Amino acid sequence: MDRATTCAHRAQIRGKLAAMKIYTKTGDDGTTGLYGGGRTKKTDPRVAAYGTTDELNSCIGVARATKLLAPIDEVLERVQQDIFVLGSELACTVGKEDKLKMDLISPADAERLERAIDDATEAVPPLKYFVLPGGSPQAAALHVARTVCRRAEREVLSLEPPVRSELVIYLNRLSDLLFSLARRANVDAGVEDVPWKPGS
Repeated sequence: MDRATTCAHRAQIRGKLAAMKIYTKTGDDGTTGLYGGGRTKKTDPRVAAYGTTDELNSCIGVARATKLLAPIDEVLERVQQDIFVLGSELACTVGKEDKLKMDLISPADAERLERAIDDATEAVPPLKYFVLPGGSPQAAALHVARTVCRRAEREVLSLEPPVRSELVIYLNRLSDLLFSLARRANVDAGVEDVPWKPGS
């Protein structure tokens, strides 16, 4: 899909959203609609999986609200866009993904995360011990996002039929990225990582 078509499609979606009410009452019976047609219980594992990706996106939003420095914030801004795409695919009826009319998560997206991990790793001291989640408020928020990302990965892996491998790989890389960015955030804040001290 070319850029002009994508922009036009997004504008069309925004127009529809502007006319929508927040409450529809269609979910009052405990079901929810899937994109592409069909309804399922809100307790469906697929709903749990895309709900957790939404939670992940919110956690990243909280981390960004802690005033991260530009290099980290720019990476996370793109990640939030990716997660919305990933969640949209999970919220789609299996086999109807083409109806989303958007570029789905691809190997190139995971490779972009790998480059960001490498950049963050170069900016921090070598990791010589296990670290506890914490340090600066920025790092602590990123660690929370990391743990939610791991949960999202587990829930996505449990789905039947299995999802595309690109989604699993992306989430796996993202949790590593969030760990790396948490360490980078501590360096930026002039705060040391919190070491794990077994037996203390």
